[in-house]
Amino acid sequence: MDSADMQIEQQMTVLLRRVQRIHLVTATGEVHLERSSYGILCQLADEGPQRLGALAHAFGLDPSTITRQVQTLEEEGLAARHTDPTDRRAAILDLTEEGRRVLDRTREHRRGRLEQAIGDWPTTERVEFGRLLEKFNNSVERMILSERPGA
Repeated sequence: MDSADMQIEQQMTVLLRRVQRIHLVTATGEVHLERSSYGILCQLADEGPQRLGALAHAFGLDPSTITRQVQTLEEEGLAARHTDPTDRRAAILDLTEEGRRVLDRTREHRRGRLEQAIGDWPTTERVEFGRLLEKFNNSVERMILSERPGA
C-alpha cells in the first residue's frame, strides 16, 4: 500500500468515527432524525418513490430491517405507502408533505453547517472535493456491484 492509499484509509477511518458526531451536530432540533431515517428520506427525495425491496437493495440491508425503519417513518408521518400502479400487489413508499418539509429543513440546516466548516475553502477546492467524493462513491458502488453473486 503506497503512502497516498495509507493516508486515504486513515482519513476514511477518521471520517467513519465522526459520522455519528456529524449527524448529531447537524440535527435541527425541530425533529430528530435517526441516521437511517435521514438516509431513507434523502433516497426518496433524490430518487423518487420506491418499493421497500429497492430501498433494502440501495442500502444493502435485509428487507426486514428496512421494514422496521420505514414503520418508524410512517408512524412519525414522514413517509407513506401507496399501492404500486404497475403492480397492485406491491406498495411504494414516498415522502409525505410533512416528510418533505422536515427533510428540506434538515438539509438546509446541514448545508449551513457545512458552509461553516468549509466556507473558507476556495470555490475551486470545494468543487473538486465534491467531484472527488462523487467519483469515490461511484467507485465503491461499482466494487460492491461486482462482488455480488452472479455479477
